[in-house]
Amino acid sequence: MSAYTSSKQFELGSTAFRQWKADHSHCKFIHGYQLKTQLTFGCHSLDDKNWCVDFGGLDTLKQTLRNHFDHTLVVAGDDPALEAFTELNEKGIIQLRIMVEGVGVEKFAEYVFKTADSFVDEASEGRCFVVKAKVTEHEDNWAEYTKEDKEAAADHECCQATTETTSEPEPEPEPPKQDPGHPQGGRQGARVGPHVTPGKGNWFAGTSWGD
Repeated sequence: MSAYTSSKQFELGSTAFRQWKADHSHCKFIHGYQLKTQLTFGCHSLDDKNWCVDFGGLDTLKQTLRNHFDHTLVVAGDDPALEAFTELNEKGIIQLRIMVEGVGVEKFAEYVFKTADSFVDEASEGRCFVVKAKVTEHEDNWAEYTKEDKEAAADHECCQATTETTSEPEPEPEPPKQDPGHPQGGRQGARVGPHVTPGKGNWFAGTSWGD
């Protein structure tokens, strides 16, 4: 887990796209939003200015992201209309951006995350990384892509239900009955009668712990 985090929000630009597989929805048509992103950065140690990330040094990253999203048409690599969009791009009618793995605000958040993470990793020589990228279509719709935290996942393993079975202790052997007429070693053995109360077994044997 990081010791420090900081966040920065900025405009990505006016983006048009369509989700051609959403044949049940009007999202299959070309539509657009003024996209914004909020990036959360993390680090284990601050720089000499006590900053996690120098926000003033993000201009190249901002321009890279805006070049992908601002006044562009973003389509999936498997869009059936890709040829038509490519032709419009060649005619200078649109600025086409192709995302091989698909489009949508969730995929945009993933793209922003990976692009920004690579940028700050190189700029900080491995000191900083991106914790989370949030992309907003409008005040009601947004998506986030978050850094996988393997350490947190390992911590949760102790909370998983486990089954503990305790074996029943073996009963102690009953002392042999002695013949009153034939004492051994000058002593008479203990008598075992019907009034002996047996010990209780393991009450928790076979139970499940952690449920």
